[in-house]
Amino acid sequence: MKKIFYILLVAVASMLALSSCINDDFDTTGTNLLSFSTDTVAFDTVMTGQGSATKQFIIYNHSDKQVRISSLKVAGLASSAKFYLNVDGQKGTEFHDVEIRGKDSIYVFVEAYLDETAKGTDLSQVFDRIDIVANGATQSVVLSAWGQNFTRITRDTIKQDTHFTADRPYVIYDTLTVMPGVTLTIDPGATLYFHDKAALVSFGTVKAIGTQEKPIVMRGDRLDNVVGQISFDIMSGQWGGVQLYGLGNDFRYVDVHSSSTGVLVMSDDPTQQSLYMLNCVMHNSSSYCFMSFNAWVEAYGTEFSDAPSGVAYFEGGKVRCTNCTFGNYYLFKAVDGANIILFEQDDEKTYQKLDAIFANCISYGLGFDINDIASSDKIVNTNIYFYNTLFKSSGEDDTHFFNNVWGGDPKFYVDRDHYVFDYRLRNESGAIGKANRSMVPEAARYDRYGQDRFARDSVDLGAYVWVPAATDDNK
Repeated sequence: MKKIFYILLVAVASMLALSSCINDDFDTTGTNLLSFSTDTVAFDTVMTGQGSATKQFIIYNHSDKQVRISSLKVAGLASSAKFYLNVDGQKGTEFHDVEIRGKDSIYVFVEAYLDETAKGTDLSQVFDRIDIVANGATQSVVLSAWGQNFTRITRDTIKQDTHFTADRPYVIYDTLTVMPGVTLTIDPGATLYFHDKAALVSFGTVKAIGTQEKPIVMRGDRLDNVVGQISFDIMSGQWGGVQLYGLGNDFRYVDVHSSSTGVLVMSDDPTQQSLYMLNCVMHNSSSYCFMSFNAWVEAYGTEFSDAPSGVAYFEGGKVRCTNCTFGNYYLFKAVDGANIILFEQDDEKTYQKLDAIFANCISYGLGFDINDIASSDKIVNTNIYFYNTLFKSSGEDDTHFFNNVWGGDPKFYVDRDHYVFDYRLRNESGAIGKANRSMVPEAARYDRYGQDRFARDSVDLGAYVWVPAATDDNK
């Protein structure tokens, strides 16, 4: 009993001591008592017609006494934008008699809503400010936002041939479906933003023909940062991905990244081409970056990179991959799948046996190069062949592997610690000059960056032509 009384006595004494340190008087004399964690709250890009992500800043009271902010409000200088505040759990644009205890601080949360502008595709910058008045002195925090017009698509079904232009970005909610016999053409330079779990599902044909100067981008619609300067754009699983069930799809200079399932291709007729890819990027999926089932797929100069289950999965059908990079330094969980996963048929053997050729490719990263079909007893009776391909693992050529680089290192410019996933080649790369030039079609002569594969006497492995660096410090 005495012990309990002693503990209570100490607790009460501590509370009294703490309360004695807090001065509840108000400082009414100082004019420079407040400071801010930033002088500008900046929104990089806000889609017009909808609210932004929430930003925040902190107001510090440096006085030993309390300070009363008599007025905290948005000045309202921008006619085409509205900025909303949240102070102490209350939302609005103007607040009065906000109190900050001595040597304490408060958070102010800010959201932006921008009206659509008349500037078409151009970004439009707006400014406003928050005025904070305490003890008769006014201090301000600048508000800045870039507005981007866009076309909103919600649960739409395309029933006739349709063009997506580059006039303004598209934001897709739910599922965008292309019906059988219909072609969706996506122009060079177009950007498709997909909301959470949204997907492009095509039973017809998708022609996404970008160029080196004007690539086509398919990505999530979060334009803000996860924390600090780390963009949401590096986060996988932000949207559903692309599913192609029709024939004749054509992707050139298309960047598909940060989805949950990447690109999935499925066909019941592998004698007709389902998908042609040239200088594309399939990057950063929360499952696989690319999956093909019983389909005829051809890929040239294409990067498949970063996924926990494996970057590329091929089951049945016909596959041709030339000068492709299969790299895996996935960031968000352990990699438990091979870079390249191959299965001859489905379990019911309804798929055509896999007919696959990989030439001038690279397989490297945290996972295995190929799943266990590559072992000699399983691959010997298949139509699966690798020519002039760099593997991380040790091995030797045989009747299904020809002129390969075993135990090689492409020396990518990848730096996971700094969120750099650049699969080009460093000066000391083991992939330089190891390709078979005769296997490169003229259409794939230039890589995604416009570099000429035939500019030198020897041709490099992988999706990207080696460009000699003046200094190569492995950073």
